[in-house]
Amino acid sequence: MTQIHPFPVWLRGLALAAALCATAAQAAPATNLSLKPCRLKGVEHEARCGVLKRPLNPAQPQGPQIDVHVAVLPAVARVKKPDPVVFFAGGPGQSAIDLAGSISQLMSRFSNRRDLVLIDQRGTGRSAPLKCAEQSPGEPLAHSLSMERQKALWQDCLKTLKALPHGDLRYYTTSIAMADADAVRAALGYEQVNIVGASYGTRAVLEYMRLFPQRVRRAVLDGVAPPDMVLPATFAVDAQAAMDKLLTDCEADTRCSALYPRLRADWKGLLAAMPQEARILHPVTGREEVLTLTRDHLTQWARVPHYSPTLASGLPFAITEAKAGRWTPLVGLVSAMTGPRGLGLAMGMHFAVVCAEDMPRLPSAAAAATDFGDGTVRQYQEACADVTAGTPPPGFYTLPPATVPALLLSGGADPATPPRHGERVGKALGGLARHVVVPQAGHGTLSLGCVRDAVFRFVDAESATTALEEASTAKGAACADKMPRPPAFAPIQPRAVSASSNTATAGGAR
Repeated sequence: MTQIHPFPVWLRGLALAAALCATAAQAAPATNLSLKPCRLKGVEHEARCGVLKRPLNPAQPQGPQIDVHVAVLPAVARVKKPDPVVFFAGGPGQSAIDLAGSISQLMSRFSNRRDLVLIDQRGTGRSAPLKCAEQSPGEPLAHSLSMERQKALWQDCLKTLKALPHGDLRYYTTSIAMADADAVRAALGYEQVNIVGASYGTRAVLEYMRLFPQRVRRAVLDGVAPPDMVLPATFAVDAQAAMDKLLTDCEADTRCSALYPRLRADWKGLLAAMPQEARILHPVTGREEVLTLTRDHLTQWARVPHYSPTLASGLPFAITEAKAGRWTPLVGLVSAMTGPRGLGLAMGMHFAVVCAEDMPRLPSAAAAATDFGDGTVRQYQEACADVTAGTPPPGFYTLPPATVPALLLSGGADPATPPRHGERVGKALGGLARHVVVPQAGHGTLSLGCVRDAVFRFVDAESATTALEEASTAKGAACADKMPRPPAFAPIQPRAVSASSNTATAGGAR
């Protein structure tokens, strides 16, 4: 699924009045949205796609316009429910339409009676994209690890974005994007919608609920990222919690502790040994490179696998190998998570959101001493120094009580949006909210079959009372309570060959 994700290397590549941003929620919805048949990658059935014109600056409705791209996966049934499911992607910076194949599978139970609506949030996908040039997957690791080079690439990208007719980053805040989403709802003729968000998409859900509460029927938040989260500041704290859980779980597990009896000491020793020279096989080219690794490189790499419990099961081995000077396993885990072409984020939109909504609150964020340090914070500070960012509207950081049932899902091993965020948001939303923690899940729980079924029953329930019962009972989203952590990875050892066996087979292979 989609993830809030600091960069395992460096950056890949609005001084407005508050009243201007508040205008976004009041802008009259456009109605010129005509859907035509289309095919989406990974989606079995024909979809319907269209474009809605929206003002770049909500305070100037007759000014420059942008195209907001929309895809609808129509319900299969002839008689369908009037309220669709609208999915908000993560990042920030991911395209919901690009994820249509995965989302259609995750939401497959809804497709019989409900439309599934995907909106490329402004700045992502084909909706006035704010993308930076992609680096070659075969580029030397030394280039990716060079802070100065990555900073220069971001500055070059920023110049390119500013030259675009839609490149004013002041107009890409979550609030403005949610006004777009409500305009799409109105243009499609839906009175109410069921909204589902993953990771950053949960911030979008919360803002849509705040601005347009009367338009929401049910809300599902998977991996809760509230508006007052202060993303860069939380990275180290939440990564530390995930690492501590991994170490503790390994020590409590007979097999893992036998395989890696010095895991905690190896991790601490590895941190203390930075910086150091390392020989690493490039995960794409296979060529050996000699690099100088810093503590920031180590901690950013070690954080990434925690997003997926399956990949995190390889961390004990990777840490032990790295302590012995063999770095390829750790680099391989990072590569497996991010893929050869990175995370697919529109980096201009990513920073437009974070620089506007999170960084202004950084000075008030409580600092904490962790193994993961402040490297990510410094990276965002440098990146945002060159961004003219927007201003969130009054009330953006507030969480009014929910007026409809809301289901919050958290993974207990999540390094980005762990349960502490969901717990706080659940309390703020009040009696109509239910927060469910899957103890051994990572970032995102909708990939778990029983959780998906519970989400379907929660949304499909006719009454709010029944929906909340479905959310909180043992047969509901709590179904994955006893799901175990994947066992620690152990390399396959070559089978010993006895002397008699050697003698018997000396004459040839058998």
